[in-house]
Amino acid sequence: MKKKLKVLFHINEESRWAVVLLNAFNFLMDIGEDNGDVVVIANGPAVIAYAGSDGYIGSERLKAMNELSKKGVKFLACRNAINEMCSEGFCIEVNELPSFVEIIPVGITEIIKRQQGSYSYVKP
Repeated sequence: MKKKLKVLFHINEESRWAVVLLNAFNFLMDIGEDNGDVVVIANGPAVIAYAGSDGYIGSERLKAMNELSKKGVKFLACRNAINEMCSEGFCIEVNELPSFVEIIPVGITEIIKRQQGSYSYVKP
């Protein structure tokens, strides 16, 4: 049995989402959906994208995320970042996030755990 390539894409800047999504798509196209284990961890201001808040761009970005999630990509959001964004005036209601987004307690801790679990770290 062929071992899956495991990759963790880390994003903490909202402006980098297009690059992260394209990288994840290209990775899966290159190796095949069944040969990769892809995780996207968003913390800091990047969690805003999960709310689809910026009109057409946000809606298209969420469509791309949804399509990638159907290909097995896991999208994770740091609860601390969500709470921090709320304290800065942009509240994200966890229960209103897309179903493909999983909330994790602390993004940086999850990143470290995944790296110890043999995930390659990529920060586009």
